[in-house]
Amino acid sequence: MKHINNIIGIAALSLALGLTSCTDYLDKTPDSDVNPETAFKNFTNFQGFVEEIYNCIPNKESCYWCTSFNWGEDEIMNTGGGDTHITAHFDLGDYRHWYDEQDKGGQQSWLNRPGSNPTSTDKFAHSLNGHAWYCVRKANLGLQNLDKMTDATKEEKDFIKGQLLFFRAWWHHQQMEWWGGIPYIDRVLAADEEFNLPRLSFRECAEKCAEDYRAAADLLPDNWDNSTIGKKTLGKNDLRITKVCALGYLGKVLLWAASPLNVVGAEMGASKNGDTYKYDADMARRAAEALGEAIAHIEAGSTPYSLALYNYAEDDASNRPGYGIYDHIAAKGSANNYSDIFRTTGQSWRMPGSVEAIMRGPMPDINGSNWNFAKLWGPKVNNLVEHDAIIHMPTANYINYAYGMENGLPLDDPDSGFDPTHPFANRDPRFYHDIMFDGFKFLLTASDDKEFQYLQMYTGGNMVPTGNPARNADGSRTGYFCQKLVPHQCNKYDGMYNWGGALQTYLPYMRVADIYLLYAEAGAAASGASFQAKCSVTAEGAINVLRDRVGAGHVASKFTGDQKKFIDEVRRERACELAFEGFRWQDLQRWLLLTEYPFNIKTRQEFKRVGNYDFENQDPRYAEVTGWSETVIVERNLSTKHYLLPLKESEVYLYAEYPQNPGW
Repeated sequence: MKHINNIIGIAALSLALGLTSCTDYLDKTPDSDVNPETAFKNFTNFQGFVEEIYNCIPNKESCYWCTSFNWGEDEIMNTGGGDTHITAHFDLGDYRHWYDEQDKGGQQSWLNRPGSNPTSTDKFAHSLNGHAWYCVRKANLGLQNLDKMTDATKEEKDFIKGQLLFFRAWWHHQQMEWWGGIPYIDRVLAADEEFNLPRLSFRECAEKCAEDYRAAADLLPDNWDNSTIGKKTLGKNDLRITKVCALGYLGKVLLWAASPLNVVGAEMGASKNGDTYKYDADMARRAAEALGEAIAHIEAGSTPYSLALYNYAEDDASNRPGYGIYDHIAAKGSANNYSDIFRTTGQSWRMPGSVEAIMRGPMPDINGSNWNFAKLWGPKVNNLVEHDAIIHMPTANYINYAYGMENGLPLDDPDSGFDPTHPFANRDPRFYHDIMFDGFKFLLTASDDKEFQYLQMYTGGNMVPTGNPARNADGSRTGYFCQKLVPHQCNKYDGMYNWGGALQTYLPYMRVADIYLLYAEAGAAASGASFQAKCSVTAEGAINVLRDRVGAGHVASKFTGDQKKFIDEVRRERACELAFEGFRWQDLQRWLLLTEYPFNIKTRQEFKRVGNYDFENQDPRYAEVTGWSETVIVERNLSTKHYLLPLKESEVYLYAEYPQNPGW
């Protein structure tokens, strides 16, 4: 038995079972015998056993020095250093790169890390592929030994069982979203047992996940702090799995199973033949009911979750009116802050999530976000953002699609009011929070680089490659930078990524806004905008809740009366609210849009400035431009095989019932 540090708050005992793939069940090691008299006797010991599973949850942002996780048409990386990343290889259709460790491609994402170690507190030691089967076995081992928990109350037994059931489903579920159906292992396999469990379909797996999620939801509390056992760790229960978390994932797995990919099958042309709208309405209804139940618990105030406030100061640090949103300055007296969902600063490295994060893993280190996630989102020109020559940047096509107008309409709607001569005016408020555009004050303080203080993103400007090819590597290939996850003050002059900034970043796996979005989509797929189940809002109302939060217009009536048009608006809202949070590839995948135009291209924004706009004293959103257009810089030539990632070759040759995905 090995003693390990408790991940969330209770002194714990834990055991390394040493399993990293399906067949490792057959390789029984000397330390794989658990003494049930100590490991499972009471809540404290058993919870420590469970918390090793929490420890295995990968940190998408910081599982390596430089990572990537936005693999749809939403993001592109710079040339040179960015070419080794999964983002660039997925653009080429090279999906095997997710596990290619020879050039470190397979080390640069949360899907795969060599040498994964479940007991380590090193964030580099955790990955999905490295831990999934280990955690499934650990959950099964715990469930098998529940009867050994003799020194415990009913509440304590319920909470242990609920967490184990949740994690058994969750680690299967996470694999299914990337690789499709897999064997669903719901018992401890004997060391001498012949391993021949077949791959199930996604929908078959989803039903098994749903059974475990539902059972977990019925056992887990709304709020650990309000439970008898949770009071012993009061204030340290933020990361624990709750009823709402289980209900959220119950709805999510059912919605994925109800989505076109798992109803029609992988195909090309779904946007033209209408198959992108072919959901399983009955399964979508079941998903919506679970998600509506989750929303009802949140609305009742019985959970620790709520939508974070989108209240920003009117003025920035220089007292310029209307600029507070650009610097993410919370309004005075605001109880919480939308930006803090993704990062905190000046709060002693407090873990991000605010009141909105529902599912997160642990983050045991401080200052780790600055090595080097916080240094991957701005220009490398003149070393403005220091260290690795890697830049994540949003694509113009995605920004023009996702970030519509303040009135709630998409840019290309004839009633939107979008003006191509003033393209940054009156946009969805989230645009000004998330995106750095032409004229944006990137450097609050600058001594030697005044020419780069206000971003020149126009065609021929000093931050874009037109006329200056070097900017493909150290500037913006698209005419934009992103600051949703990492604030623009992370540069060598403003120094927010230095020790004094106390910057901490973390990307939640699920948050409250996602629950509303999933509910809206499931309801739309079940019957349309007026669908309502288990909570106070309709599918349409769920979208409007999110738009009310930021001050954007409601869904227009022209969309709510047509099921397909409403689904399109739900999808666009999902693209905006969850932008750059690592969900886009999976959304395009399940909607059968990965291969379809315009979701298979990445573009750069082209335009020229008009006149001599005073960016130092005037808001850049109102600047006039001419020649507003896009240039395609990447076209993805994908086929039906690209709707699933390939399994590792080392796994598919192990036994006949575990075949490779089609086309690979």
